[in-house]
Amino acid sequence: MNNNFILEFDRVTKDFPGIRALSEVSFKVKRGEIHGVCGENGAGKSTLMKILAGVYPYQSYEGRVFFNGEELMFSGSSIRKAIEKGIAIVYQELALVSQMTVGENIYLGREPNQKGIINWNELYSKTQDILAKYKLKIPFASTVGKLGVGQQQLVEITKALSEDAKLLILDEPTSALTETEVDTLMSILNTLKKNGVTCIYISHKIEEFFRIADTITVLRDGKTINTVSSKRTTVPAIIKMMVGREMKERFPKAEHKMEDVVLEVKNLTAFHPEYPSRVIVEDISFCLHKGEILGIAGLMGSGRTELVTTLFGEYGINVQGQVIVNNKPFDIRSSRHAMNQGISLVPENRKDQGLILEQSVLENISLPNLQQFSTALAINKNQEVKICNEVVSKLGIKLGSLSAQVNSLSGGNQQKVVIAKWLVSNPLILIMDEPTRGIDVGAKYEIYKLMNILAASGVAIIMVSSELPEIMALSDTIMVMHEARCSGILKRKEATQERIMTLATGYE
Repeated sequence: MNNNFILEFDRVTKDFPGIRALSEVSFKVKRGEIHGVCGENGAGKSTLMKILAGVYPYQSYEGRVFFNGEELMFSGSSIRKAIEKGIAIVYQELALVSQMTVGENIYLGREPNQKGIINWNELYSKTQDILAKYKLKIPFASTVGKLGVGQQQLVEITKALSEDAKLLILDEPTSALTETEVDTLMSILNTLKKNGVTCIYISHKIEEFFRIADTITVLRDGKTINTVSSKRTTVPAIIKMMVGREMKERFPKAEHKMEDVVLEVKNLTAFHPEYPSRVIVEDISFCLHKGEILGIAGLMGSGRTELVTTLFGEYGINVQGQVIVNNKPFDIRSSRHAMNQGISLVPENRKDQGLILEQSVLENISLPNLQQFSTALAINKNQEVKICNEVVSKLGIKLGSLSAQVNSLSGGNQQKVVIAKWLVSNPLILIMDEPTRGIDVGAKYEIYKLMNILAASGVAIIMVSSELPEIMALSDTIMVMHEARCSGILKRKEATQERIMTLATGYE
């Protein structure tokens, strides 16, 4: 192996029951570079990284992997052995202990100790040092559960950095970060590069590669398509390699015919379930029409998710104000009550709130819809399988069979399963909180088309999104939130990014 390269994949092939995840994947990573890896959901990115990180033993795949001139031949689950060799990975799904402090999480399993007794002063001193080194303003003694998702992501990255990694793998690192936090991450990566650390950077946000990556490798359907210099390619060229076709537009065009009001919210105020004096939604009023897509914009912490989960009966317990569904007062009591009124929610956090990861795709899609398949004595299995197959095909979910466990799917395909189960319920109002987070550009386009089809069929959609181009392209109406309140409601034609951000930051 050439000493200029720290890593080489040589014809790596990996099979799961009923599906080939990787097919003779080959590419090299230069020492000290930031190497972007992209591809649609199911392209094999995460599987390849799990092989590198010691999750899958070498006996379970074909081909060879070389790191620092040595062939990796991990037997069994060898995550700790990979770390000892200098390979650290930060997964898209965080693996922190929410009840433990930042310092405890960073040094979990590696606590400084004397004769088996943890030296807490040293642990927190080292935590402060590493946070200061990368200029991270995170309260080192705070429990992780009290931090925002973005700060938790940075804690996970800091934990990996504390291992003195030679190779750092980041899987969708900016999916939950604010713009300021993204800037901080980019600064960290540039510092690591100057210090000789190699980074593999996986993202669906293609523009980020041109900001940070030296080289980009594209995977499609488990195969290597090409490896190119970021300075010698373009965003359209990368997209074409990812999806196998040229995409002339990122957002499908559609005009929605808005009809009668199906949801009216009047002066809605809600309080935190654990801290009853804390207002999470304050004096919100808006109307939603049949066939309309209402986009909700705002910065993280503005109350967007709190609003939609309260409407679904799953967050705010003490609620004031009035909610009217189809001209009838709606008393927010529970998610089951909301579902009975025709309200469905695709949640922001699919792992904790949207799926039962250990169960099959069939079971996840069927669970909220069992009444559709039930007779007086049993479930009509043929009908259940038929409907589930139809929605899986409609959304292009990549899986071996309906019996596949959800946790065996890629993050994007898991997100599609969440959407699938609510489509089966034939909702009157579909709430989608960050529906395309962690989904590749091709799959995003399919979700956008689906949303337009649903709106055309009369479904009223509420979409929360942190991506302003997405909000502006899809929404008929945009409600902007700031500090738990509605700071403005705009029609599509009058909305600009500057106008939305002005409202979102409270400067108007």
